[in-house]
Amino acid sequence: MVVLNRIYTRTGDDGETGLGDGTRVRKDAVRVEAYGTVDEANAALGVVRLHVDGAVDAVLSRIQNDLFDVGADLCTPDTGVELPYEPLRIIDTQVAWLEEQIDRTNADLPSLRSFVLPFGCPAAVHLHVARTVVRRAERLMVGLSAHEKVTAAAIKYMNRLSDFLFVLSRFENAKAQGDVLWVPGENR
Repeated sequence: MVVLNRIYTRTGDDGETGLGDGTRVRKDAVRVEAYGTVDEANAALGVVRLHVDGAVDAVLSRIQNDLFDVGADLCTPDTGVELPYEPLRIIDTQVAWLEEQIDRTNADLPSLRSFVLPFGCPAAVHLHVARTVVRRAERLMVGLSAHEKVTAAAIKYMNRLSDFLFVLSRFENAKAQGDVLWVPGENR
């Protein structure tokens, strides 16, 4: 359980922060960059939620909660040392749920014959911004995994999430004017 009585602690004034296991690291460490970028993606989804209806909003609400799970997973390194608590880790059922959302949302969309430009209705544009932040978080997590253990399901979750946000942007645009497609070499 999280209890936040005081917001500022002054413990980060020297450029370090504490991980979930109590380890102190620099604030520019790849692990901190990764979970900070997950937090940024979560904030971008908060903006998206201002532009969508109840059913989509409910799905995004669940995803926002899952992104806090991803952040909790990342902020507690798996060093093999037993902790006095069970660290929160992303699990495969969370990934499978996202795959179900992708399939359901994509089922009635027309096939693509070109790449989609990140434009359209406000919800779609904000979904594209969130998608690119999710991709950045995923890249940071993959980079981190080259040096430290990262939960495989957490990386999969972020990969599927960017796919879902792409499909959801198309879904939102389908309710408006449709996709805005890239026309290769149009301005040569």
